[in-house]
Amino acid sequence: MNGWKAIVPAGLLSVGLVLASGVLAQHQQTPVPDAPTPQAPPPLPGVNGAIAPGIGSAETPANPNSSSTTGQPQTAPAQPPTPPAQQPVIEQQNEPQATPPEEGSGPLARYVVQVNFVQVPVTVKDSKGTPVSGLTWRDFTVYENSTREPLRVFSVDPEPLSIAFVIDQTLPSNIMAQVNNSMGSIQGALAPYDEAAVFTYTNGAKEWTGFTGAQSSRLPAVLSLAQATGSDPMVPDPGGPFAPCSISINGNCPDPNLQPGKSTQTIGELNLPKEIHTLNDAILAAAKELSTRPKERRRIIFVISDGKEYGSKATWKEVVRYLQTNKIAVYATLVGDSARWGVEWLDRFHLPFTMYDNVLFKYTAATGGDYYAEGGVNGIERSYAKIAEEARDQYTLGYLSHESIYDDKYRSIDVRVDRPNVVVIAKPGYYPSAQDYK
Repeated sequence: MNGWKAIVPAGLLSVGLVLASGVLAQHQQTPVPDAPTPQAPPPLPGVNGAIAPGIGSAETPANPNSSSTTGQPQTAPAQPPTPPAQQPVIEQQNEPQATPPEEGSGPLARYVVQVNFVQVPVTVKDSKGTPVSGLTWRDFTVYENSTREPLRVFSVDPEPLSIAFVIDQTLPSNIMAQVNNSMGSIQGALAPYDEAAVFTYTNGAKEWTGFTGAQSSRLPAVLSLAQATGSDPMVPDPGGPFAPCSISINGNCPDPNLQPGKSTQTIGELNLPKEIHTLNDAILAAAKELSTRPKERRRIIFVISDGKEYGSKATWKEVVRYLQTNKIAVYATLVGDSARWGVEWLDRFHLPFTMYDNVLFKYTAATGGDYYAEGGVNGIERSYAKIAEEARDQYTLGYLSHESIYDDKYRSIDVRVDRPNVVVIAKPGYYPSAQDYK
């Protein structure tokens, strides 16, 4: 120790003692707490005040950059700032707030008025079958259930067509070939604003396509796919090994019990197969598809057939009621034997318990449609254009029925024209539907 004291100068020794005494005094004056003092948590960056559920913070800082930088230590204030007074918070139930619409955005209220409006398309022809034009509303008189109804609407403007083609594939092969060759002109008879669907039937109805644009490329493609070869019913031969009597004696069947080996045993009576023509089911299938089309369009079913009907599940009365309820008119082109001169009138006399030879004239008369009897490809093609033009260019009459809107009974319609020697084609009546009062 004596040697160290001799080396260190006296001035440095006195400075070191002063520093040591100051450090010791500082440690002796700092109190040591027993536990950390509770302090308020630091506020979130960019948020001042309390946070309410569903609303957020009460205030937004004017300068977002005034918040402290992430990662730097922050000094908590001695006392947390007093939050501003807030109103009671009511939990929202996620209900949209009703805001008034802007000016011109739409009506403030919607009024539904129930009226019994009836629309009747009418075709007027002269004695030669030529459509009569130039008529005015003064030339027409409409009666419903024998009560005259004042006209409220009269129009001669053409209307767009929603037309469903129903093609008979049970025709003989030679007639079916003519129908196949005429399908290429179907699209030419339609307007760009028309739409069409295609159905066929043999033993049941088949939908080839729903409603598509009349001038689209889909319609001719579907019509080409819907072509068929037809059917040629064979004449059954009652003889042969499966005949009721394979061996005859003097034109009569011998008693099999008297023959050796009983080789002439009778198998049973030979029943000839019946032809199946499900025309009712095909029209009903097309009508169901048509019932979904807008009421502003004219609903048409165009049938290309000989009119035979047998084997359908739906009856004629059921199908006609559905057509009259949904404002659907049936037009037809008669082909085959039904297109011969005079046969179409003879087919109206039906023998009981036999097949209906032609029921298309009944459909057209009950729905306000029309039909043409044509033979050959050129005649069938001309019928497409005539029926499409006739269905589109009609006189449209409208009136308010005096009957109650809650009455669903059949209502007869009688349309008269104050012109001599004319033929008036219109639906003879209808069934009111709830769809009319929407």
